[in-house]
Amino acid sequence: MAYVVTEPCIKCKYTDCVEVCPVNCFYEGANFLVIHPDECIDCGACEPVCPTKAIFPESDLPGEYKEYKELNAKFAGQWPNIAEKKAPLPEAEEFKETKGKRSQLLDKPGK
Repeated sequence: MAYVVTEPCIKCKYTDCVEVCPVNCFYEGANFLVIHPDECIDCGACEPVCPTKAIFPESDLPGEYKEYKELNAKFAGQWPNIAEKKAPLPEAEEFKETKGKRSQLLDKPGK
């Protein structure tokens, strides 16, 4: 089982989770992060440090976020690995509490 990054991360991309991950299983998109399901060791270190509460254990994934399990697996195979904390996106604070951001997810890799 793995952890899954969900919609609240979109347009924020805080990387507090990346900093605490012992196995570097995060991958970076232009405005979203994902967890590689085959690399995650299910330690849970990432979940409590996420400022947007976007990370859930796969077994506790809320119904409205079910598609993110597949999205994490798909994009983890396409995007570059991120292993160090970076600044969040400039609009992060503005979008931190915004709901319904799925349509704003960019499927291109991050930098």
